[in-house]
Amino acid sequence: MRVVILGCGRMGSVMAKQLSDEGHDVTVIDQDPNAFRRLKDFNGKMVLGNGLDPDVLKRAGIEDADSFVAVTNGDNRNITSVQIAKEIFNVPKVLARIYDPMRASAYEELGIPTLCTTMIGAGLMVDFLLGKEWGEVSRYCDFQVD
Repeated sequence: MRVVILGCGRMGSVMAKQLSDEGHDVTVIDQDPNAFRRLKDFNGKMVLGNGLDPDVLKRAGIEDADSFVAVTNGDNRNITSVQIAKEIFNVPKVLARIYDPMRASAYEELGIPTLCTTMIGAGLMVDFLLGKEWGEVSRYCDFQVD
């Protein structure tokens, strides 16, 4: 599988390393050259640049990607880059990490796959505090936020 990951922070670097170690073709994009220091013994490709720039995405191989994941620290950047990957480059599988639960559900309704780490983390912690068994991830994504 060819994967492009936008964001080489904690999550992006761990994902990149795991996927690469499993034999997948992985490219990581980040605009901070120091971020790539997290990728020790990484067999993939690293692209320096803004993941909203179509030329940077092309350098990363977006045109041949099977999947695109955006895990920067900015919800807007993640959503926009996923839209670009999906709508312009026709990447079959896209996912945006979102922190804001209200945004996550709104974008899901628009057909943009999101994973709200805030909702998942909160659900797991509440279950732990209440002594409940941890559920599947989808259980924590169904929270209603008003």
